[in-house]
Amino acid sequence: MTMTLLDWPKEQRPRERLLELGPAALSDAELLAIFLRVGTPGKSVMELSMDVLQRFGSLGALCNAVQRDPCLGNGLGPAKCAQIWASLELAKRAINGNLRQESALNSTRAVGDYLKLIFAGKEHECFVAVFLNMRNQLLATEEMFRGSLNHTTVYPRELVKAALRHNAASVIVAHNHPSGDPRPSEADLALTRTLKKALELIDVELLDHVVVAGTRHYSFADHAQV
Repeated sequence: MTMTLLDWPKEQRPRERLLELGPAALSDAELLAIFLRVGTPGKSVMELSMDVLQRFGSLGALCNAVQRDPCLGNGLGPAKCAQIWASLELAKRAINGNLRQESALNSTRAVGDYLKLIFAGKEHECFVAVFLNMRNQLLATEEMFRGSLNHTTVYPRELVKAALRHNAASVIVAHNHPSGDPRPSEADLALTRTLKKALELIDVELLDHVVVAGTRHYSFADHAQV
């Protein structure tokens, strides 16, 4: 018999705990259980959630896996994978909407979270540009270049053309390190200097260069490198 969340004592049900205590009080397994709703034959939804997290290692790794394969098996069929994938896209769009209304400089955590969502599931290096207006509100986000597992070729003139097209006042650039290490290379530092000079020619400010590696990121601005 498949056990649902309704079979649990009310005070232990993740959904009721969320409504009473807020999402921060719930574990990753409890939050996942709310999405999955039901378990599998002989396994409760909480047991399934804990097994899934143990299998993939983290929620982030699970989200990455769902984007690569919409049917992961072992309790994660197409319907459940679609729910997880949809939740990831909802979070991305919600943060995107907030950044269009608020100053990106006053929402550095939101920018970091947004960029992590942008790069989630990408197994190859990609280069993304975030274009901002004079009030540091989001105008657009573009994936400018895509490369191999550990290398992306970036053309400054294409970034300049995109900044002019969006009538941007400033730009935040970002790329991912599929290796899992967010620390920038010497090539990353050199690219940052080149892009900064190229954008200065059209009076556009380079605010930051962010390197994303899974759930971690490195900000050049935080290290006074931009």
